[in-house]
Amino acid sequence: MSDPKLTPEQLAADLKKAQDDIRAKADEALGRAEKGEKLTEGLKEQIDEALLKMGELTEQVAVLEQKGVRDPGQGASRSLGQMFVDDEGVKSFLDGRPTKGKADMMVKATITSLTTDAAGSAGDAIAPARLPGVQMMPNRRMTIRDLLMSGRTESNVVQYVQETGFTNSAAPVAEGAKRAESDVKLELVNGNVATIGHYMKASREVLNDAPMLASMIDGRLRYGVDFKEEVQLLSGDGTGQNLSGLVTEATAYSVPGSLTAENLVDTLRFAALQVYLAEFPSSAFVLNPIDWAFIETLKDDIGNYIIGDPQSGATPTLWRLPVVQTPAMTVDKFLTGAFDSQAQVFDREQTRVEVGYENDDFTKGLVTILADERLALAVYRPEAFVYGDLGRIA
Repeated sequence: MSDPKLTPEQLAADLKKAQDDIRAKADEALGRAEKGEKLTEGLKEQIDEALLKMGELTEQVAVLEQKGVRDPGQGASRSLGQMFVDDEGVKSFLDGRPTKGKADMMVKATITSLTTDAAGSAGDAIAPARLPGVQMMPNRRMTIRDLLMSGRTESNVVQYVQETGFTNSAAPVAEGAKRAESDVKLELVNGNVATIGHYMKASREVLNDAPMLASMIDGRLRYGVDFKEEVQLLSGDGTGQNLSGLVTEATAYSVPGSLTAENLVDTLRFAALQVYLAEFPSSAFVLNPIDWAFIETLKDDIGNYIIGDPQSGATPTLWRLPVVQTPAMTVDKFLTGAFDSQAQVFDREQTRVEVGYENDDFTKGLVTILADERLALAVYRPEAFVYGDLGRIA
């Protein structure tokens, strides 16, 4: 018996050798038959041994195939040698101790997983393996709201009084002399409550039959509202129903004094200085992740990182201020300011999801799933925020 530890390649080589041996013995037997000579007992024994050896090798190949050489779900494919041994016509021919003639074996198309019109194609009968759940798209991490003060309102407008001017006439005066008069200018500012919302339609059947889908829709609707809120808080243009975002309200960057910014790191330092000179210390920088990656990978003349540390797990900071990264910020732009004291989000209605019928939903077996929120943004001091261009891209 053959060694069961042989590799598939060695088994294939031995099987081919056995098949060649049988062909040679068969040719010798047919040659003798054509000459009218009888088969010798030695030749018969050699043919029997060769067939036995080929049968053993074929069995070992089948065992390997069943253990994983082929897809376990498809069943093992018989080799050409196995089909030869098992063919009824070949068995009948050899059992008859022939002295002449030949044995034919019809080889039909092998059954495969193809889905074409070709013979043996059985792919359409194979059911795909469906994994449970849905592979969700990635969610953006929201960051802007966390920078701001939070509050609540019961109205559709948030009003606050903003000081827009101060005339300071304070000065040293002589005893009994009249003091100088100072003045302050105030202005009433309105922060309108904006609604951010959207909806999806779904059939009642699919929601009943796939509870997971209802949870998915709920999550995606809430995420969509949060995504748009991030954009509005940062850069809403204040027109129509849009919030007037931080970028819109901010003061334009202008290099203070006679300083000169030689690179974008200098620019960010001078922007924080501009906020400080307005008497409001900055609490963070807001940058696009691309710009922050550029800054972190800046190197000196000998190749050392100037700011970034590939092995550090510390919170990203620059000029002692935290760096907040968000794709909502335009590339090559920046925003810095007193986020923690001079801007506030007021929630009128936090994000909620409602389900109901709209128009002819009821007769069509549909439901409308709606998610929305109402909020206002108050920027108390525009000069407490500075927005500008990093100058990295021409």
